[in-house]
Amino acid sequence: MMSMLKTYSLSGFVSSNLTPRIKKVVIQKKINMVKRRGFPTIGEKVIVTTIRITPYSALCKLEEYPGKEGMIHVSESSGKWVRDIRKFIKPNKTYVAKVLRIDEEKGHISLSLKRVSKKEHERKIQEYKKEQKAEKMLELLAKKKKMTLDQAYEKIGYELQEKFGEMFKAFETALKSPEVLERRGIKKEYVDLIHDIAKEKIVQKKIKIKAILNIRFFTGDGIDKIKQFLQNLNKKYKMQIKYISAPKYEISIETDNPKVMQRQLENQLNSEIKNIKNGEANYEIKER
Repeated sequence: MMSMLKTYSLSGFVSSNLTPRIKKVVIQKKINMVKRRGFPTIGEKVIVTTIRITPYSALCKLEEYPGKEGMIHVSESSGKWVRDIRKFIKPNKTYVAKVLRIDEEKGHISLSLKRVSKKEHERKIQEYKKEQKAEKMLELLAKKKKMTLDQAYEKIGYELQEKFGEMFKAFETALKSPEVLERRGIKKEYVDLIHDIAKEKIVQKKIKIKAILNIRFFTGDGIDKIKQFLQNLNKKYKMQIKYISAPKYEISIETDNPKVMQRQLENQLNSEIKNIKNGEANYEIKER
């Protein structure tokens, strides 16, 4: 008796475990496919679309690798026993598969669906969405250089993929540390352009760094001095202050570079605490 298998879809993609008991129609949107050159690596997760299906195998095209095709044997279609692969894999549908074996001389690529977990499937889709964003940025670079997108891939796109794993990671790195691209051999003319485009197009997530400050003064005007100390932090360093309970206060600041900002926050608090007279203070950085 065949067991019920989990199904899910994400951004036009379908999972490999489509159960024959559920008549489920999955709408597939036409999406622009990011390109990579050469062959994938063994173990790599790739996006494939089924071309032809027989009872024992499914022929697929590898969407990220133009001209490359792979085969999913019936034994690699599902973790359950399968009599007919067509019960699990549908024609003209897009899946995430794992590369098992490659014969570059013959052009053969063996693929598996059952070896891709739900988490790996979702991670691949998220990575691919980022690569689509990166391709849009590459397209902007191409326009500025008066070249086609295909030419931009040949000039710089494939090189970014090979040196950073993904184009998006290269653009992201260029945003914060453009010198890293130069150290990895990317030409200066492209580094500057990539940095400018990344600055314009990548929205950086803000992270809040928090510290718990304990502060007290031993004089009659202690409350006024605490107020003055906290106002100074806000005015001088743009820190946000929140009262917890005497003598505790929450100090926070938002940043897109948490490691650097945490060190900076520590240095700023240490500097101000050193100047306290007739009182004492200490703080603890909260885990993010």
